Amino acid sequence: MLDLGAGNGIVAEALHERGGAQIVGLDILPEARAAALRDRPDAYTDYLVADLCDAAPDVLARLRAFDANALVCVAALGFGDIPAAAFHQAASLVSTGGMLAFNIKEEFLDERYTHGFSELIRRMVREKVVRVEVMRRYRHRLSAAGTPLFYTALVVTKLAEIPRSMLVDP
Repeated sequence: MLDLGAGNGIVAEALHERGGAQIVGLDILPEARAAALRDRPDAYTDYLVADLCDAAPDVLARLRAFDANALVCVAALGFGDIPAAAFHQAASLVSTGGMLAFNIKEEFLDERYTHGFSELIRRMVREKVVRVEVMRRYRHRLSAAGTPLFYTALVVTKLAEIPRSMLVDP
């Protein structure tokens, strides 16, 4: 499994508790890797620091060699932290038939959002390169003002390679 935007390894720790065996962390920040190795040294099989929008060939080769059948990305999509192109690259590393699990602020799935990750998700579903297995709205947290912030969790099966042409800004 690939953990995109892995941060300090909290997600990998939870995945291990649920039976996840081999997890590769991937983050753009070296500080995230350092925190994960410090706080959860056994969480990852490997942890790479890379920008998937401009990843070195050796990094992509290491990721491909891992032969992932799942991708997880928690609380890092839709705000520009992880661009749609980076998510696309990570999803391309998951084998056909594999699972992609992620969450996103519910407004970003609204049809009024026609850019970036929002549009990529809609195109993947509409063009049937993924099949939605689970789509669940939930209260992610409260804002500083006490207003509930709702997110949508999605788990999809990758049915085919996701064409780069599905990116709004390839």
